[in-house]
Amino acid sequence: MSRALRKSTPQAYERQAAILRTAEAADADLSAALRSHGISYDDLIYEVSGPQRWDGPAPLSLKDFPKAAAGVPLVSFFTGCGGMDLGFEAVGFDHVAAFEFNELFCKTLRKNRPEWRVYGPPVHSGDVSKFDEVEAALAPLISEPFEGVFVGGPPCQPFSIAANQRFAKWGDNFKRTGFAHEKNGNLLFDFVRLIVRFKPKAFVIENVPGLRDIDSGEQLAAAISDLEAAGYHVHEPTVLNAANYGIPQHRHRLFVVGSRDPSPLFMPPPRNYLVGCGSVLFRSQQSVPNNETRAHKAGSLLRYMRLDYGQRDQLGRVDRLDPSQPSKTVIAGGTAGGGRSHLHPEIPRTLSVRECARLQTFPDEYVFVGPTARQFTQVGNAVPPVLAAQVGSALAQAFFR
Repeated sequence: MSRALRKSTPQAYERQAAILRTAEAADADLSAALRSHGISYDDLIYEVSGPQRWDGPAPLSLKDFPKAAAGVPLVSFFTGCGGMDLGFEAVGFDHVAAFEFNELFCKTLRKNRPEWRVYGPPVHSGDVSKFDEVEAALAPLISEPFEGVFVGGPPCQPFSIAANQRFAKWGDNFKRTGFAHEKNGNLLFDFVRLIVRFKPKAFVIENVPGLRDIDSGEQLAAAISDLEAAGYHVHEPTVLNAANYGIPQHRHRLFVVGSRDPSPLFMPPPRNYLVGCGSVLFRSQQSVPNNETRAHKAGSLLRYMRLDYGQRDQLGRVDRLDPSQPSKTVIAGGTAGGGRSHLHPEIPRTLSVRECARLQTFPDEYVFVGPTARQFTQVGNAVPPVLAAQVGSALAQAFFR
């Protein structure tokens, strides 16, 4: 439990606010000013602190799942930092290869799973749009037809609502361009081409819900039509909210699943409870990687400290989380800008990479490499591994019994 909770009294709040006001007026170094009073950023408190808590069940972890898919081979594309792969690994899938074009993401994958074959910079392009390169790398590794699973989340930026909330839809900067996007908008069909080429027994296409709705659904329907023409039974695209699956975060993801096996697929049923973000945000951050927190300015902290649970600071466009409720969606941001993070429920600062990773259900021992801002990008773009594990279990039970 944070020290902030043990000091949440009106007197303590007023003392801290006075320190911040003095530092702001003098344009003083805030870290030094806090140290001179024997406190740190993580000792700061909100004006209203303590009444909201989480006393319910713990979130699910990757250790909670049986090995339902023992030995079933898996190939991933657009792997990112490995959220989908970790979930499938946890339920017994055997990792064959990962294709990722971002070199920093590849470094994270190789650091955490040195035994995986990671095709990406600097030894390979990792670019799924380069069909011949991917085909040449994969053909020696798998059978044809492939008696395993292909999983992939083509980059979703063209379809993301969050990425465009800053812009008017009629403005030049509005980016929800879908398949008109010169590069990323066509990667779905590049992935479909690889599925048709190698004919895995099953596949999973993961994306933001906007993929289902863009162009009135015509483009996704075209991709599904191509897959059905290749002999696949494609199940109804399904949007899952991670909060309904034992994960302390609201996060909606679209899953499109198909198989050469006509057996029915039953997607994981929602749990009958939600898990508050306080279940993971009050663990100690000492001796864990990726725990750097942002050194906010005094003026920002004075605004944050007045927020109640669930309220937004309109200037900074950040929200104070309620520990009794699942977090709002973890987004790709950073300590140097480039995105927005959420505020800790009881410490008036934005979350660290590790805290965001906990909301995403990554294990604490999983390390994200690179500058802090890019660590946030990796975490914010990932599929929660625990959600992926439940999707993987459903596939195993339907097609690999």
